[in-house]
Amino acid sequence: MMAKRFTLGNKERLKSRKQIEQLFKEGKSFVHFPYRIYFQTSDGTEKDSALQFGIGVSTKLFKKAVDRNRIKRLTREAWRLQKNELAMQVREKNIRLNVFFIFTGKEIPEYKIVFDKIESGIKKIKDKSGIAKID
Repeated sequence: MMAKRFTLGNKERLKSRKQIEQLFKEGKSFVHFPYRIYFQTSDGTEKDSALQFGIGVSTKLFKKAVDRNRIKRLTREAWRLQKNELAMQVREKNIRLNVFFIFTGKEIPEYKIVFDKIESGIKKIKDKSGIAKID
């Protein structure tokens, strides 16, 4: 059995401006402080990764790029370690899921807080998108 790979490769990042705009226009969103989380599901026909993720931090709230980058790094790391179960469920259902986190807090959070919020955010995404398994 192969060990699980906790990676966040290029294919798993949501970078396409078109996809991001579509996500903000047509996707669903909810606030899970300190994040606003956007997500959108679609049929899994494209060749890209089934689960794509993006993170944004406001320049207005955090003037210094180092602060914005730190929040993004913390968020990406927490996502990277916790996305695997969600990714498996998305692949099993043969759908695509785009997720975008926007940080709305006023100060740089501790990693533990980010980790917990991402974990509960993923649960909420599963519930709201109907990905969670119904046994």
